[in-house]
Amino acid sequence: MEHLIKHAFPADFLWGAATAAYQVEGAAAEDGKGVSVQDAKNFSNAFHDTTVTSDHYHRFREDIALMKSLGLKSYRFSIAWTRIYPDGVTLNPQGVAFYNQLIDELTKNGIEPLVTLYHFDHPQVLQAEFGGWYSEKMIDYFLRFSETCFREFGDRVRWFMTICESNNVVLYPDLIGGVPPGVDVEAWRFQVSRVMALGNARVISCCRRLLPETKIGPCIGYAIAYPATCAPQDVMAALNEDEFRTFYPLDLLCLGRQNPLVVNFFAQRGLDIRLPQAELDEIKAATPDFIAFNYYQSDVARACPAGETEAQPGFNPDGKKGGFVYPRFPGLYAGDSNPYLERSDWDWEIDPIGLRIACRKLFDRYQLPLMITENGLGARDSLVNGEVSDVYRIDYLQKHIAQMRLAIGDGVPLLGYYPWSFIDLMSTTNGYNKRYGFIYVDREDNDTKNLTRYRKASFYWYQNVIASNGETLD
Repeated sequence: MEHLIKHAFPADFLWGAATAAYQVEGAAAEDGKGVSVQDAKNFSNAFHDTTVTSDHYHRFREDIALMKSLGLKSYRFSIAWTRIYPDGVTLNPQGVAFYNQLIDELTKNGIEPLVTLYHFDHPQVLQAEFGGWYSEKMIDYFLRFSETCFREFGDRVRWFMTICESNNVVLYPDLIGGVPPGVDVEAWRFQVSRVMALGNARVISCCRRLLPETKIGPCIGYAIAYPATCAPQDVMAALNEDEFRTFYPLDLLCLGRQNPLVVNFFAQRGLDIRLPQAELDEIKAATPDFIAFNYYQSDVARACPAGETEAQPGFNPDGKKGGFVYPRFPGLYAGDSNPYLERSDWDWEIDPIGLRIACRKLFDRYQLPLMITENGLGARDSLVNGEVSDVYRIDYLQKHIAQMRLAIGDGVPLLGYYPWSFIDLMSTTNGYNKRYGFIYVDREDNDTKNLTRYRKASFYWYQNVIASNGETLD
């Protein structure tokens, strides 16, 4: 039916690009900024170092000029919590001043800010004091930080995201400081999901009170799950992955509902994750304006009987195909590769049609507008005579944008598209060895070099896509 549903992108579609503070700003200890959980991880491996990254903190005007040249309608960035509240309590005027300058420069150049309030970087002091998101105490700190952002920046920011990928941070605990000693990882996961859902609800309610015209919503990471075969056991495994990894947290955030499958599964294993009705009612009352989701790949799930050995999910650390660590959750599902799809060097399946499927599944379940707030291809880019010929990235993005247009034809309301990333930045799992940007930054993990910016071939391609509102895809 594709010939019947070829639709144009809306005239006000937010063609954007995305970054996150700890991965792009640098200046990790300047102008009063405190130590975040990401800063605390510095030098824990060969690539994690937040001190300079792409030096966006000092070069934001240069970078925004490049955004304007690209034609961006919107820029998604996060506000570093520890620039605003270095210790979680004390307001830092220099941090507020930086983001005021950044937002003013964006609006002066006609670029709509989309602000992520939390992107994996809360104050390390809160992690050390009570385990960060594992404690209900975190909610008041997050609310204080968010309210300050609304009051300081809300006169120019019409779009906010609350918490980035709340479902993935519980899947990968080390992203946000890890599991406290002596705490069961599954108990930690559901407590963090609960605390984040309550924090999300209270921040949305605060935004509605202070900025009634502003739009705000949560963000998840979504990798749709295909069954490894048509065997019913594998179909059930794929359903289990979707329910546990995506729909349990999103049901909680958007509907104030706990998926009974998940509740019953853990009850049978002695873990009671039921929330008080008062908490569910509070969450339900704070319905978001939209759902933001990050999509890079799809997954494959196979049956994983109760007797199998558990394996927590991992990453491919060096970009050599075959190094990815697939999870095994006995009684639920096990991950596997997809023989029908190409893979990146980091073993991420390349699945443009999966993006359309994701859009349809999310809208069918929640009936809320959607934003695609990350989508991109991490690769080893080569700078040759000042140019980067990243035709592989163009191919990836072009196919995904084509599927977005088909999703619009399916009736899915898409508000915007923010490829990851606007500029090369420190990949959370692979540093500068794995690049995503439209802009090449001349540096390596162990050598900051001169940080000169170079437009890649994908920059000029995306420039044409934006200028034509997606018509150049034909």
